[in-house]
Amino acid sequence: MRRLQSLLGFGFQPHRGSAERAVDSGKIRLGEGHQIALRPSLILGLLLLAMLPSMERLQACPFCSAVSQTLRQEMAAMDAVAIARIVPGTETDSDATFLISHVISGTELISPKQELKMNYFGKAKPEQQFLVMGVDPPDLLWSSPLPVSDIAVEYVKSIHALPESSLDRLRFYMDYLEHSESLLARDAYDEFASAPYEEIKALKPMMDREQLLAWIQDTSLPPDRKRLYLVMLGVCGEPDDAKLLEEMLRSDDPNRRAGLDAMIACYATLRGEDGLKLIDELFLTNTNSQYADTYAAIMALRFHGTDGGVIEKDRVLESMRLILDRPELADLVIPDLARWEDWTQIDKLTELFRGADEKSSWVRVPVINYLRACPLPEAAERLAELKEIDPAAYKRATSFFPLPKASAPSATDSSSTSEPAAGSPVSRMAGLATDKLSPIYSAANLPGQPVETKAVFSLPNRLSAISVMSMVSASLWISMWLSISGAGNSPLLRLFGNH
Repeated sequence: MRRLQSLLGFGFQPHRGSAERAVDSGKIRLGEGHQIALRPSLILGLLLLAMLPSMERLQACPFCSAVSQTLRQEMAAMDAVAIARIVPGTETDSDATFLISHVISGTELISPKQELKMNYFGKAKPEQQFLVMGVDPPDLLWSSPLPVSDIAVEYVKSIHALPESSLDRLRFYMDYLEHSESLLARDAYDEFASAPYEEIKALKPMMDREQLLAWIQDTSLPPDRKRLYLVMLGVCGEPDDAKLLEEMLRSDDPNRRAGLDAMIACYATLRGEDGLKLIDELFLTNTNSQYADTYAAIMALRFHGTDGGVIEKDRVLESMRLILDRPELADLVIPDLARWEDWTQIDKLTELFRGADEKSSWVRVPVINYLRACPLPEAAERLAELKEIDPAAYKRATSFFPLPKASAPSATDSSSTSEPAAGSPVSRMAGLATDKLSPIYSAANLPGQPVETKAVFSLPNRLSAISVMSMVSASLWISMWLSISGAGNSPLLRLFGNH
């Protein structure tokens, strides 16, 4: 999976805590004697479908990943939204009659005291309230009723009345981060995870630094939540806070180091260029550093090379180049060197290509793409030489990948920021062909706000669908890499057609 990411120049976040799949010679090993390879025609035909689940994550703060659509987004996609209660005695094994008590939206379609029959399983207390949402008038289709407390009811009513300004909305949601009701805490987090970095930075005067420090040290919080709080601490923190972060970075306790990519970025933000010395020592030059930890450091460097605004890009490149001394990981940073127009590594990359073995053969396609992007005459000469050494790698690079483009120059040498309407940092990270690089999580360069499609899914159903589609997406990405790399024949291969 990570080899495909590197070849494409994408920066997907690896799943924390999962075992790395063994990829060797273009095949994925599922067990003794079992290998999978798929026909390129099948892979390419499904690739766009596989990328759909990533669209909703494109608008996100650095290092954050929204769990699902927020309640605000859900409600905006529906034609009618209301609070209702079950009419006592109407429950069956599959449905119940609901009495609307308050209409939030769609007053022309529904009204208070109106009764509606909806799919519902289980028993509810008479006083239990539900959030119900319908789509496609005149015969509305209703989502699964969502049980809500009195506090949640007031929350839902409030978010429906929030101003259009996303910054004003974030001020409201800030009060619900880590709320005692999990539904509200998760929804508030998802709103921040969907917010451009520039708007998060604008909230600095309202941030509670002490509270953020407490949350960051709370090992019971999910890593994604910690990532958000580390991003916020990078905005409002003080230089002395870096001491705590250094202790956590040096810790052997994985729970203390949860959200490592954001932690590294926050530490470097608070310490500036001096902070990169520790990052180089712990994660880049340290050959005993785990892959996930090194990858987290690379993600943090990408952030500081584009959107951090604290460290000069030339200094970030110095750290990036250290990975070239670890051939088995060099492919992770080669696309970044090309994006940032660092053409000083032609000789180094040529040697990596020539010396590639079974453990580092995947470095060859990124090297070819780097040379294709380089405007120097020397690069064209080396490209011709390497084509003779490995024609198959050259063919894969030129057949499956467009001519790479370097990133557009920014307003400053060290970083760049863009207007939120042009996309958050996340939406600018789709490899060599994009205009800019962003910290994490992206599969395409889609400007503007995410497209919201009306659908009859409850929040739990959406979570299930997103989980399934994410697994499908990951599988198809792996399969595409196997096909591109020229996986050999196997019994399973013939299930997908003749070769």
